Amino acid sequence: MTLPLSRRAALGGLVALPFLGAAAPDPAAATIVIRNTYLFDGTGSARALRNVRITGNRIDAVSAGDIPVPAGATVIDGAGHTLMPGLTDAHWHMSAVKGASWMGPEDAVSIALVFQDAERQLLRGFTTVRDTAGSVFGIRDAIDRGIMPGPRCYPSGAAISQTSGHGDFDPVDDLPPTLGGAASRYRRSGMTAVANGVPEVLAAARQQFKRGATQIKIMAGGGVTSDFDPIDTLQFTPEELRAIVQAATDWGSYACAHVYTAAGIQRCLDAGVLSIEHGHLLDDAAAARMAQKGAWLCTQPFENGDNILNPAQMEKATESLGSAGWQSSVRLAKKHGVNVAFGTDLFSRTPASRTENAMLPRLGTVFSNAEVLRIATSGNCSLFARSGKRDPYRAAPLGVVKPGAWADLLLVRGNPLDDLSLFEDYERNLLVIVKDGVVHKNLMAA
Repeated sequence: MTLPLSRRAALGGLVALPFLGAAAPDPAAATIVIRNTYLFDGTGSARALRNVRITGNRIDAVSAGDIPVPAGATVIDGAGHTLMPGLTDAHWHMSAVKGASWMGPEDAVSIALVFQDAERQLLRGFTTVRDTAGSVFGIRDAIDRGIMPGPRCYPSGAAISQTSGHGDFDPVDDLPPTLGGAASRYRRSGMTAVANGVPEVLAAARQQFKRGATQIKIMAGGGVTSDFDPIDTLQFTPEELRAIVQAATDWGSYACAHVYTAAGIQRCLDAGVLSIEHGHLLDDAAAARMAQKGAWLCTQPFENGDNILNPAQMEKATESLGSAGWQSSVRLAKKHGVNVAFGTDLFSRTPASRTENAMLPRLGTVFSNAEVLRIATSGNCSLFARSGKRDPYRAAPLGVVKPGAWADLLLVRGNPLDDLSLFEDYERNLLVIVKDGVVHKNLMAA
């Protein structure tokens, strides 16, 4: 059995993933009742004692009183712990796993490594991610069909870069492929696409939607891990940026852009970019304009050690955060009422790497705990939904606990509204994990 042609992956030489296991679970046949829990529904600021019923892959009842339990249903006693929506990560790279090369005979190893990491991601409580550069369409489809466990995924496909931009990893003396040069492995694997001029950037953006992208990722400024683009550089002309945004708009979706500086942010806003990725050098004027335009700041609360960097990259990372660190941009966003999303941008991951669970609580130094939880659940999902008809999960709400919503839920030991650090020890404190109506973890007694 293979995936539909419209969603086949471009993972090196592989065009489709085989059916790897037994038949996918039938969510429609299952009923789960979770009783005696204090519910945080993803939108409010407090908890309330509630019972929740899941039928198939949707929540169909939330009640302060008893809920009828059909014969054969799974019943979980929440024992007064906190039930909440699954967590989400708005800036994830699903394929950025250490050892995943996506080239040649190693493809099978790469796929196995990424599937293992995707399952770890789910067991850390992250039930949905937005992938912001990578050829992960087949991985996403296999997860959605229940072949392998992992989070829901909104893929961007290849991040679009100019020559000598953040996504250009070709050797410095090589000609661009359009002039006869060889493409880097990042381009051959579908992680990045290098394009120059309006016709090329239009073709690159349209190609990502052809592959199954839900939104477009633009490299609009200098980056930390790339060699040929200082942090302060402005990347893509206004005309090129507008062309990419127009292509995304024509598909009923939006563009997000990697950019740090205030000048780069302003250029992206001029072009109609909806989501600013990173933006750590945001200033007052740019923050006010983001609020006026309804744009999003997708922040990453970076600290040393989140990603392993060489000395040159460390120097660029320090410059990209500015003297005040990530908190400065987030405080400006809060001051002006900018929509804030939470993402992590972790790469070269191993099972021992630092995780989102360590990064999310850091937002509590700027926002209340309830605000942090709203950002990481219903807030991020409001951004994801801007993909419109490109949203593969648009049939039901994500990031909330209410009748009709997708059944993506966490039962958390204690009360994360009082203590965000509970997520750091996720193996102990995430008692139950449900995604798409399937119980992936249950530490509660029958």
